[in-house]
Amino acid sequence: MKRWCRGRKVVAACRAPIDVTRIHEQINSRANTILWILFAASGLLFVIASSNVANLVLALTVRREAELAIRSALGASTAVLRRSLLAESLVLCGSGALTAVALAIPMVAVLGRYASRFSARANDLTLDFSMVWFGVGLALIASVYLAFIPRLPSANAPQGGLTGRGTRVARVSSRRLRIFAVTQIAASFLLLAGACVLMKTLFVLEQTRPPFDSANVLAVNLPLMSYGRTPQQVNEFYREAQRRVSALPGVVHVSSGFAAPWRDDHLDVNFEFAAQGARRADGQAFRGKFRVVSPGFFDTFGVPIQEGRDFNDGDKDRSERVVIITQSLAKMLYPGQDAVNHKLWWTDGVMKSVGISTEPMRIIAVVPDFDDENIIPAPAMTIYEPSEQEQGWNGRLFVRAHQDAYALVPAITQTIRGISADQPVEKASTLGDVRAEVLTPDRLNSIVFGGFAAVALLISVVGVAGVLAFSVSWRTREFGIRMALCALPRNILTTVLVEGVVMAGIGVGTGVVVGLALARAIAKYVTDIHQPGPLAFVGSAVVILGAAVVASAVPAARAARVNAVEALRSE
Repeated sequence: MKRWCRGRKVVAACRAPIDVTRIHEQINSRANTILWILFAASGLLFVIASSNVANLVLALTVRREAELAIRSALGASTAVLRRSLLAESLVLCGSGALTAVALAIPMVAVLGRYASRFSARANDLTLDFSMVWFGVGLALIASVYLAFIPRLPSANAPQGGLTGRGTRVARVSSRRLRIFAVTQIAASFLLLAGACVLMKTLFVLEQTRPPFDSANVLAVNLPLMSYGRTPQQVNEFYREAQRRVSALPGVVHVSSGFAAPWRDDHLDVNFEFAAQGARRADGQAFRGKFRVVSPGFFDTFGVPIQEGRDFNDGDKDRSERVVIITQSLAKMLYPGQDAVNHKLWWTDGVMKSVGISTEPMRIIAVVPDFDDENIIPAPAMTIYEPSEQEQGWNGRLFVRAHQDAYALVPAITQTIRGISADQPVEKASTLGDVRAEVLTPDRLNSIVFGGFAAVALLISVVGVAGVLAFSVSWRTREFGIRMALCALPRNILTTVLVEGVVMAGIGVGTGVVVGLALARAIAKYVTDIHQPGPLAFVGSAVVILGAAVVASAVPAARAARVNAVEALRSE
């Protein structure tokens, strides 16, 4: 198949698909997933808060049933009563929105100062007033929603507190309150389960140790300065930099390479290749990651040579071409055999256009898998070529120090500038700190999502307690009759506690069903979403049920203290 590349005809038998991505989408790809997750968390929190306020408004309306009925009997129309409720809900939601804005301004400033440690752009972080107006719009919608939740009494309704029709209204309202409470619990369960998944992922990332030394290895960016220099001069610059830096006190090993582990965006560079005597069962071509390193690279990272030898000064441009491969690649190519001394060569059609040789290369060594892309190591199908044979692919200097690697940075910078005064020396940091920086977004996301879950759980606890308090209030007469018939206070206490646990159980069950459905639906579009495991569901359920028991304790204790005589006299 013929292809044209910048006016140059390249003949290739490349069957790999070509992916085209907009630059905007590529830049924002890492942030899109977590932004959608946080947006969903905000939506769930809004549902929880709205349900809680609806609970309070509905309970208050039932309390005011007699007042609203009297106003209706005196000639107030339904529209007038609705306007009155709307005015009250507008004041309530408007006050909440103003308070939220007042809290958001300093919180955004604090978040900006924290995030500026990782990105200079965070210094420009300010409150987005388009989102403020969006929040104000939600508050207005919520106020209208809350004004039309209560069922208003008619003008000819009998007045009798919570007796007769009042009792029926209270029961209907109680069912609505329970529906809102179950909604809150289900949404809280989803947030809590999501927080558990993020925290578990963060814990696994934190506990996973890299397959190489990352504490005292310093990675320094030395961008390729090829203007006015031949490839041989560029290579000589990196050789001289390694030689002089290795002579500095406190330096153990120095090497150069293609990219810094975890930090660079161009690590996922892989091409098609063929290997002597190796074929895939499905007939597809082999693909391997392309890396260029200098001699001593594996010693710098503390990676042992399992078979064969390391690169040396004899592996030059005009000598026999050699490579080192990882253990997983060796097992795939030559299972049960010795991979050393076999030959492989690049077959990808893009090789000629990027200046990579397609000549056969002899395998001289096998090293353990060196996954420089992922925090959790995965099998690495990597092919390493010596920097003297693939010139122009350097750019990173790696220095292993005896103790404090950062203490060497001024001396390393001075040494590099002594070789070339205009050579940039950038991003000097240990791989341990690079790893910590890579984990920072996961850590921040876990904290934010955990905060959402904590707030949601608190609101749900208040909602459950409010529902049970309302239930105890309108069932006071019932409890008095039961106690007059010799029911023990602990029986009343158990009844209310069970009521709260049942509501929490229904909410948890609903949350499990909705959570599994959402996880499967989202996984079709977002591939890097972690599915919640049994531990996340069980842990979240235990927390929710425990919170429900705590929320039920005060109303239950109040019910158990009901005076039978006073309850029987109440209307």
